[in-house]
Formats: sequence, structure tokens, C-alpha cells
Amino acid sequence: MQPNLSQLFTATPFWLVSFFVVITLLTLGMLYTAVRRISATSATSVLVISLVWLAILAVLANSHFFQQLNATPPHFGLVIGLPLLLIISLVSTTRGRNWTNQLPLSVLTLLNTVRLPVELALYSLYVYHQVPKLMTFEGGNYDILAGLTAPIIAFYSFRQKRLAPQWLLLWNLVALGSLLNIVIHAILSAPLPFQQIGFDQPNVAILKLPYIWLPGFIVPVVLFGHITSIRRLAQSVFRNSSAPVIDSEQ
Repeated sequence: MQPNLSQLFTATPFWLVSFFVVITLLTLGMLYTAVRRISATSATSVLVISLVWLAILAVLANSHFFQQLNATPPHFGLVIGLPLLLIISLVSTTRGRNWTNQLPLSVLTLLNTVRLPVELALYSLYVYHQVPKLMTFEGGNYDILAGLTAPIIAFYSFRQKRLAPQWLLLWNLVALGSLLNIVIHAILSAPLPFQQIGFDQPNVAILKLPYIWLPGFIVPVVLFGHITSIRRLAQSVFRNSSAPVIDSEQ
């Protein structure tokens, strides 16, 4: 079955573009804040690297690089491949783990609030025929709940200190599962060689600027936050680690 590509080069309204740019900057701001807690130098490096990466994606998307659907291998692999390699290097090396162990879990938890405006943006993109309905909360994507509950979880875990680490761990696992669910649906509905669903209204938004920043930056940042949080919380809950997890957060 061939996907409907009638909207592949259709632009979205300026307000929606602006809204998504704000979401991306909010994500970057939260990441910067988390790293700034441990090192101003590291925070500056993360900021510069992130801005360069966002600029590269913007230039490529603006030149329709990712809309060249017949390319082999698919150009979209660059979008998710490099961030995944970076995350793997951070969680698989001693130096990387030592660095991530210092990040404040409170900020990494609050980072998930960006999922609320992301879901609102996805619904708007569905209205403008840029993503399939299955990627919205009307189509079975309940990732918006992670964004709604993130500030509540953060408040009771770090401010009130009433939520035990195991409950924070459980929330992270559920939220990670929700994230992976929408990511899988987004990839399988994109007009790529491995598309399986959403042929009537494929996910063409992620091939354009600024929505290319969703798979290329926002999702990797949220994924990184979950992996970091889960690893540290699991060590605390199951291995009786002496490393501070909840009590050290402000």
C-alpha cells in the first residue's frame, strides 16, 4: 500500500510552527538547568552542542533533505541515530555514568512536563493532516498523562518527600513505556521503507522543520532522562545503594 503524500510539502500555520519552537526551547532549557546544577562548564557545552545539532537538523529539513524518501539508506536514520549513539555512550561508559549520576532527578522528572504541549502540538498536526490520528490522545496515545503527572510526581517526591523511590521508579517505567509506544507508532506511520500503519494520513510532520526536532532532540532528551532516572532509582531500590537519590534533591 502506498502512503498518501499529498501533504508532504504542505506548510503548517505560523502559530503552530512558533508553538513547536517554544516547546523545543523549553526542552533545551530544562536540559540546561539539569546540567547547570552540577557544572556551569558542562552546561555551556551541552547548550552549544544542542544548538549546533538543532541548527544542522533545521538546515537539512529546510532543504527537504529528509523528504527525499527514496534515499538509501533513509536520511531519517541520521535524525535518531546520532542521539541514540550519544545516549548509549553516556550509559555504557564509566565516565558517562559518573556524569549522569550527578544530574538532579527532580529536574529530570519535571522535564517530562514538555510532553503536555507536545501532545497538544501533535493533535494540531493531526488537524492539519500532518500526522495520523493514532499519534494523538484521541487515537490511543496517552502520553499526555506523563506530562500531566510529572509536576505532581516531582512535588511529592522531592518537595514533600512523601513518595518513596520505588514509586518514582514505577512512574518512570510506565512513562518510558508510554514514550516508546508513541515513538514506535510515529516511526511505523512515517512514509519510510518500513512503514506499516497510517497510510491514509502518514506521519509527514517529522520530516519537516521544526517538527524534525521532535525525534531528533525532544524525544532523545526525554528518553535520556528516563534511562538515567531508572538506572539510579533501580540501584537505590534493589541494590540498597548508599548513593543519595531523593534526599539530595532540592
